[in-house]
Amino acid sequence: MRVLLLCLLSLLAACQTHEVLPPPAAIATQGRDHAELGMIRELATGRTLTPQQLIERLAAAPRVLVGEQHDNPDHHAIELWLLRELASQRPQGSLLMEMVNPDQQTKVDAAQVATRAGQQPSDPFQALAWQANWDWSLYGPLVTYALRQPYPLLSANLNRAQIMQIYKQRPVLEGSASTRPAVQATLLDDIRQSHCGLLPETQMPAMLAVQQQRDRRMAERLLAAPTPAVLLAGAFHVRKDLGVPLHLSDLGADEGNQVLILAEVGKTVTAERADYVWYTAAQPEQDHCAQLRR
Repeated sequence: MRVLLLCLLSLLAACQTHEVLPPPAAIATQGRDHAELGMIRELATGRTLTPQQLIERLAAAPRVLVGEQHDNPDHHAIELWLLRELASQRPQGSLLMEMVNPDQQTKVDAAQVATRAGQQPSDPFQALAWQANWDWSLYGPLVTYALRQPYPLLSANLNRAQIMQIYKQRPVLEGSASTRPAVQATLLDDIRQSHCGLLPETQMPAMLAVQQQRDRRMAERLLAAPTPAVLLAGAFHVRKDLGVPLHLSDLGADEGNQVLILAEVGKTVTAERADYVWYTAAQPEQDHCAQLRR
């Protein structure tokens, strides 16, 4: 009888664990011979995880924040894989994207209703009023997949008009985590570097306000979204030491969230920045500063 009970328990456990499909193969051309390629690391312990173990950990979280490098095709392929595999473990509540603005939401909702009814728009780029600065060849497969799902695809950013208003008149940011001097100093330094030192110092406070208000908006949208929720955004936005997680803490929701950063091989991601890192092949380096200085 005891043996039969143990067998039944084992069968039940097996039924509750869904085997995940293999992750997508590398698409980017650089770093394919790097020792870290395809490695998934749990940063708090330093342990290497299998894709199955990562999915099981993320599936238990109410909110999963995934940080990408926008121009890396491997990151978009992995994000699509993550969405599919998480949905195989438990019902997905919502998907939020930095790449969708609030003024697109009505069009996204309409496209999703039509797609679910078997009437997918012939030109999703046009139907969604997709922004050209987000390369549709990279984002299209994931977005068209999301439109077919029973859970909502939600905006997580600010409209351009809202950004311009913040730039003109900086709102007061409330909370103790996101307003720490060390946090804001690091963000200011990143803004300087990303703009190649070409911005006047007089513009820096406004640029910082825009960055942090975008992170605050993503946190607010995550809290309002049906759970379990997944946020897809640039890696800097989801960092635990600088971005959305600090704002979630300021809003009283810092429990249970999980941060996964997709990083190109050779880049450093520490436990202060994320819970997990997944190392991918890399895109060729581009000197955007040289382009800005032309």
